[in-house]
Amino acid sequence: MSPDLDRERSLALAQRSFELMRDYCSTATPRAYAVWYTYVAGSQPLMNDAIKRLTTQNGTLTSADIDQLHDTYIDGRRLAMEVDRMNSSLIAEVEGIMDMIDVSIHSTAQYGESLQAFTHDITNAATSRARLKEVVTAIIANTRDVTANNRTLEARMRESRNEIETLRETLEATRLESLTDPLTGLGNRKSFEEGLRRAIEAGAGHRPSSLIVLDIDYFKRFNDLYGHLTGDQVLRLVAIVMREHVGQKGATLARFGGEEFGIVLPETDRAAALEIAERVRTSVTGRELVKRSTGESLGKVTVSLGVAMQRPDDNAVSLLERADSCLFAAKRAGRNRTLDENQAAALPNVA
Repeated sequence: MSPDLDRERSLALAQRSFELMRDYCSTATPRAYAVWYTYVAGSQPLMNDAIKRLTTQNGTLTSADIDQLHDTYIDGRRLAMEVDRMNSSLIAEVEGIMDMIDVSIHSTAQYGESLQAFTHDITNAATSRARLKEVVTAIIANTRDVTANNRTLEARMRESRNEIETLRETLEATRLESLTDPLTGLGNRKSFEEGLRRAIEAGAGHRPSSLIVLDIDYFKRFNDLYGHLTGDQVLRLVAIVMREHVGQKGATLARFGGEEFGIVLPETDRAAALEIAERVRTSVTGRELVKRSTGESLGKVTVSLGVAMQRPDDNAVSLLERADSCLFAAKRAGRNRTLDENQAAALPNVA
């Protein structure tokens, strides 16, 4: 594509992005523009599906929606590129070490061949004193060269070890960042899906795992009434409570949607999962929320939770669907409650 055509296309994408941001967005920020530009460009089909779903349900995208979309589909791509860059650096470092080892092996092989030749000269009775002196001098020189090469290799190996350790630590930090929800510090959707998959594998044929899904009651209304900064405070509060009351080894705590949270409990039965869910619910309800900027009391926040235990034929999708069904039943039954599959099934089918 010619520069002029490329410029025209970019301007057209930008114009369409501004139009969509005006029509379907409650905020005009660089993040919002990045989301809509990516939408118009069509480079992230999964994000486009998510935007269509949100706008169909709610009519507009909130600031929280924009943050979630940006963190999931745009920042996630940045992290993937960073991981690729570090992997390339790591590969280049290892290749450099291998080149140095090849040089050292070649030098050592040549040294061995030279020693064999020198041994032949030394053991030859016809060798003169002058020739012996030349042989000894050559052995000393070759020994010095090999020693210098080995010292260079040793130093390079030490440097590379430090460099590789730094790259490893950075790679691990980037991996953790790619699995973390930046607002709450809990795992993100990717972390949730990985944790759920691991739990189902651990529970297959052994002690089944359980899943808790949690949704903040009337969160959109709360956001509209008090603003998104206070809404963010609510999300952080729920995350803090989850950390306080979930102590199981190997549990995954995640925010996988706007106000949706998940707790994956490997090899945990229904009764234990219900107990944890109720501790989380009552603790959230027992906290009084205060607006930081004014000290104004905003009252109580409540949550609804659904609990499902793994069945022998379950996969991640089926277990999540059943937990979601229990959550929806808790919402229909009046919110601020926890329901498992048995409790949800016993409720009258009220639309």
